[in-house]
Amino acid sequence: MSSVVPSYANHRYPVEIISHCVWLYFRFPLSFREVEELMLERGVVVSYETVRRWCLKFGQTYANALRRRRPQPGDKWHLDEVFIKINGAWKYLWRAVDQDGNVLDILVQNRRDKAAARRFFRRLLTSAGTVPRVIVTDKLASYGAAHREVMHSVEHRSHKGLNNRAENSHQPTRQRERAMKGFRSVGGAQRFLSAFTGISPHFRTAHHLMTAAGNRFEMTIRFAIWNQITGRTGLPAAA
Repeated sequence: MSSVVPSYANHRYPVEIISHCVWLYFRFPLSFREVEELMLERGVVVSYETVRRWCLKFGQTYANALRRRRPQPGDKWHLDEVFIKINGAWKYLWRAVDQDGNVLDILVQNRRDKAAARRFFRRLLTSAGTVPRVIVTDKLASYGAAHREVMHSVEHRSHKGLNNRAENSHQPTRQRERAMKGFRSVGGAQRFLSAFTGISPHFRTAHHLMTAAGNRFEMTIRFAIWNQITGRTGLPAAA
């Protein structure tokens, strides 16, 4: 699948350094200053503010390119919402994954009422580009009300125990939330998580189901894809 490589015109640093910094930040629970320190250890002098600007400029672009390369989502979607504290106020992080654990979409909202569920459903259908066979949610009444309006032809299973797939998918986000000491704004949280959920899962293999050699082979393929979408074709990811 072809993709448009982002432009690095007028950037003093080459693509190898820019893409590597973005990869470090979104793949591991690191701060911008920690990425700066890791690069300094490798002899590259770059400020944490520059790393921050690179992540803002290129993170979503990379994430979108990776999403376009994913296979069609499965026909069974798991939806869930969790509390998330932003600048001292509680908000709600809505998330949808398919039966294979692939993140379909995320949305930060102020409420978890019918209007919020309806908005998430419509956004999810647009971003996924397909309609599922069945959706699985917890027992929040807002899901049922929105389902009848937006996805009335789709089977809806509402049961707390059936939705572990969606609940478990929040764990990487919680890890980053702790590392970042929380989010400062709804827009900032949405921007970060939108890029994060596009980049981080690409490098998370089901290594517990593979041999060591199989996992290395799979990671080699994923790094090759990363190199291609960032414009580093033929270069090792850690170069």
